[in-house]
Amino acid sequence: MVEKKKEKHSSGEPRHIGRPPSPIPQKAGHAVIDLLKEAAGISRENLERAMTMAHRLSLELRSAKDRIRELEGDVERLESRATRAEQWLATIKKEIEDTLIAPMEANRSKPQTMN
Repeated sequence: MVEKKKEKHSSGEPRHIGRPPSPIPQKAGHAVIDLLKEAAGISRENLERAMTMAHRLSLELRSAKDRIRELEGDVERLESRATRAEQWLATIKKEIEDTLIAPMEANRSKPQTMN
């Protein structure tokens, strides 16, 4: 069995003396590099899509928070109006009872005299 001597090429790669270099490792290496480039491109696209979506969602969230604050203000104003309306209704009810119902009941309870 004859051993082939290995020498280092100027690029640092081993070089086999006596036989031509095989194109298979070079093709495989280029294929791996091409796949890595493709994966990096896909990764960049995914990152860009994710960043775009994150930005859009951030704007939507800010808008939703603003709308929530606006609606909370509306609720406070409406609750205040409802409270004032209830107070007015209580005042009106008391006034009706004092000026209309109480005198009518007083008149009913008085014995009626015949002329």
